[in-house]
Amino acid sequence: MKLLDPRRFGLVCAAAAVAAGLTVAGCANRVDGVANPNIADVEAYKTEAAASSAAATSSRKAAAQTQAIDENCAQFPTTTGVGVKAYNDFVDAHDSNAPDYAAKRDGAAQTLEDAANKVEAGINGAAGALPDDLAGKFSAYVSAARLLAEETRKMSYTAPVGGLNEASKQVNDARTAVREACPKR
Repeated sequence: MKLLDPRRFGLVCAAAAVAAGLTVAGCANRVDGVANPNIADVEAYKTEAAASSAAATSSRKAAAQTQAIDENCAQFPTTTGVGVKAYNDFVDAHDSNAPDYAAKRDGAAQTLEDAANKVEAGINGAAGALPDDLAGKFSAYVSAARLLAEETRKMSYTAPVGGLNEASKQVNDARTAVREACPKR
């Protein structure tokens, strides 16, 4: 018979390992009580998570606001400038009794309406991302441009120009207010 039978040697090692494990497990002490989280740590985690979420939300709002300002302010001079040019062409035709007076009057009124609609679409497209003050200035322009379009449509060679002049002043004031409120480019 062999002194080191591999099967018996393996069996002896396994039995020794089980015996050692039972001995260690039997000597361990049990801890009484109920496992609970550390309340201070839980509160600190909640506060940190809320602050992180608020920072992310604030960052998204700031980015949306910057984009809304950039988009609306960038288009404003070009969009409204077309209306100003058409209106000035109408005034020149009115003052010189030009034969294309009626066409220029109607074209100016439509161009002013189109500019007001485009600026209004930009405000609506910003979905509240514009600062209230700037959105108010854009809205004031929209109202003024629509009023000027209405007054322009009323004009004839014999019509009084008081309403037209007042509406024109309102458009100029509203355009200036928006240009001053928009970031410089």
